[in-house]
Amino acid sequence: MPKKGDSFIVILKSAHLGWGTYRHTDTRDPIYGEGYIQIPRKYAESFHIYNVNQPGANTRYFCTAVNGYFSGVLLAQGCSKAGDVYAKQFAEEGNLKGIGSWYKSVGAVEGGKVRVTFTSFNSLAIEYLGR
Repeated sequence: MPKKGDSFIVILKSAHLGWGTYRHTDTRDPIYGEGYIQIPRKYAESFHIYNVNQPGANTRYFCTAVNGYFSGVLLAQGCSKAGDVYAKQFAEEGNLKGIGSWYKSVGAVEGGKVRVTFTSFNSLAIEYLGR
């Protein structure tokens, strides 16, 4: 599980900023405003950030934004191949537009950076750093 002070930075891509419309599937209609925060594999492994495939794992993280407007619960979710236990993204629990709205509030753009800093084993802060 993550420890207080663990952090990582990701560079935003189109898929992170517009997940509901930037998809390579037609399994559902486009939904504007969705977004997520990528969890690079090396950090998921070193900080033990698991998805629901890991029995007993914490997948819920209380989150506050350093800048912009966001406060809520993020889920560690997704995987790179079926059955993998490491999460590949954070998205707001029950609301895929939560992070998308935060991106809008900070003026996030492709190539911008987001820092994720764990404030405890089950909480974190997000900060948009710009380009």
